[in-house]
Amino acid sequence: MDLRVLQYFLAVAREESISAAAQSLHLTQPTLSRQLKELEEELGKQLLIRGNRRITLTEEGMLLRKRAEEILDLVRRTEKEVTQSDDLVGGEVYIGTGETDGMRQIARTANQIQREHPGIQFHIVSGDAMDVCERLDKGLLDFGILLGDFDRIKYHYMELPMQDVWGVLMQRSSPLAGKEAVTPQDLWDKPLILSRQMGNKSGLYRWLQKEPAELHTVATYNLIYNASLMVDEGMGYAFTLDKLVNTRGSNLCFRPLEPRMELGMCLVWKKYQVFSKAAELFLSRLRQQVETKNSPLPA
Repeated sequence: MDLRVLQYFLAVAREESISAAAQSLHLTQPTLSRQLKELEEELGKQLLIRGNRRITLTEEGMLLRKRAEEILDLVRRTEKEVTQSDDLVGGEVYIGTGETDGMRQIARTANQIQREHPGIQFHIVSGDAMDVCERLDKGLLDFGILLGDFDRIKYHYMELPMQDVWGVLMQRSSPLAGKEAVTPQDLWDKPLILSRQMGNKSGLYRWLQKEPAELHTVATYNLIYNASLMVDEGMGYAFTLDKLVNTRGSNLCFRPLEPRMELGMCLVWKKYQVFSKAAELFLSRLRQQVETKNSPLPA
């Protein structure tokens, strides 16, 4: 497949019109139509459904759109890294992460680097562990921040000194809000809002001392902000990490779990990863700061 033709295809998918895409690409409509037809013939699949008013994508077309965006993004990043001046440290660093207060250390490191090297850009991609690992495996991220357990054989990693604390987000009017901490028994009969990452082997299920089918789960979430809205509307109690929702002055409050549950985190990257100068600098600087933070105090 020609990269140029992939750009044509993405333009049509974006504009939902061959005529509008041709205009944005400065091509004639017959030329663009011919290129798309040849692409479909090359792949042996119909990619576009040509309606009277708009063009939509087939299932194969939606898959190609996703892959084409990934391919062209990698090409753009590679070109930028290869043509970077030897005298300047610049480029882009892509980091995938879940929602965690541990991002403060990453942001602090990125800020320090950017003050010294304004040509470096940092791109933070939010997602859960599945999203982050998928993007890492495809080469779309330089680093990922993973919380808790992960495949330590598959990736290189650096343990970070931060710990997240599990707890429950609830309304201040809840009877549990008067407690300093929440026990498993407190939640056995409550409507629960759980992260979609909670599987049967999750530590939270072990903490709850119940099988998933024995609990009253009313909803799952991917982003805690959306879960906080459900809590605010009275749907239930959301398991989340501390410091992700600002409860000051709101109708909500956070209570930690008892027994206490903490979650460690690691910076991970693919084995045999070839880093850009910007990514190498970020890893080196973060490692230096972590080692300094972990160094014992002088006697």
